Amino acid sequence: MNETTISVVGNVATQPVYREAVTGPSARFRLAVTSRYLDRERNEWTDGHTNFFTVWANRQLATNAAASLTVGDPVLVQGRLKVRSEVREQQTWTSADIEAVAIGHDLARGTSAFRRPGRPEPAVHTPSSRPEPNWETPVGDADEPPGTGAQPAAEPATVT
Repeated sequence: MNETTISVVGNVATQPVYREAVTGPSARFRLAVTSRYLDRERNEWTDGHTNFFTVWANRQLATNAAASLTVGDPVLVQGRLKVRSEVREQQTWTSADIEAVAIGHDLARGTSAFRRPGRPEPAVHTPSSRPEPNWETPVGDADEPPGTGAQPAAEPATVT
């Protein structure tokens, strides 16, 4: 209930690391988020500070992220923010992790082709009781009814 949910836009900084665990697939990668501001003196955009987050994905999101993301990809990540502090060799280390709920390419900076993951074929395939219809368009006059063109219906038509 009292979780900090955030949405960040940045670039994939490390190649996703994919692991199969007992609890299911898991993937992680580093995300670089750099602020930009308009420097009015020089009248140009300037990069500000860069924040790094470790993004964690689980289950199907982990599988899809590992298959889809590469270093440098512009992405949007939505998830739960977890800030941790620990002491290592008398130094305090603070890290910011995001437990991802959704990850996607930033379409403001490029294009992407969405593909659903393949589904397993059914174990037993029963042939359909109805034959497959012939969807080919015959070559010939446009006024002729389908299947009465110059080529036999069994051969695919070639359109020029």
